[in-house]
Order: sequence, then C-alpha cells, then structure tokens
Amino acid sequence: MTTMLLALMAPTDGSNPVPVLLFQFGAIILIFYFLLIRPQSQARKKHGEILAQLKKGDEITTSGGIIGKVKDIKDDRVTIESGGSTLLVERARIVRVGEHVSPTA
Repeated sequence: MTTMLLALMAPTDGSNPVPVLLFQFGAIILIFYFLLIRPQSQARKKHGEILAQLKKGDEITTSGGIIGKVKDIKDDRVTIESGGSTLLVERARIVRVGEHVSPTA
C-alpha cells in the first residue's frame, strides 16, 4: 500500500519533484490543523465561555478535585466555600460549573 502511494506521488519522467514535495507538506499542515490545532482552540473557547458565565452560588469543581460553591468573584480569582473552609482558586483551574463540563478537563 505504501509503495503504491509513493509510486503515485513520485515523478517518473524526471521532472521537478518540488511541487509534489510542497503538496505533501501542505497536506501534513492541513492534517495537523484539523486534528490538533482547531479542536484545541475550540475547546479553549468553550472553556472561556463556561467561565464567563460563572456567578455567585454556582457549584464548581476545580482541576484538583475540590468541589464547592462560589462565594465571590474578583478578576481571575474565585472564592469558594467547600465544607467548612473558604478557598481562593484561580478561575482557569475550574473545570466544571454546575452541569457544564469543560472540554479541556
């Protein structure tokens, strides 16, 4: 199978192999974009939307596994109440708000 693909891509008449090489590089770049870069940026955007909707009283879960309710929100810091403790966590470390789970979790 591989040799057949290579035979189809390789110029047999002694012509310039540069266009074939550029086509292969372009194909590899497109594959990386659609399989790695685009899904990751979409997940990051969805996580940002979930965190933007964060409000007092929401039940959250942090990336460390701490579950609590939001008490106060200041810029990129969120104060949560978990059990009998009050904790200060970074907003980016929140992976679940209510039933909305971050795709980056």
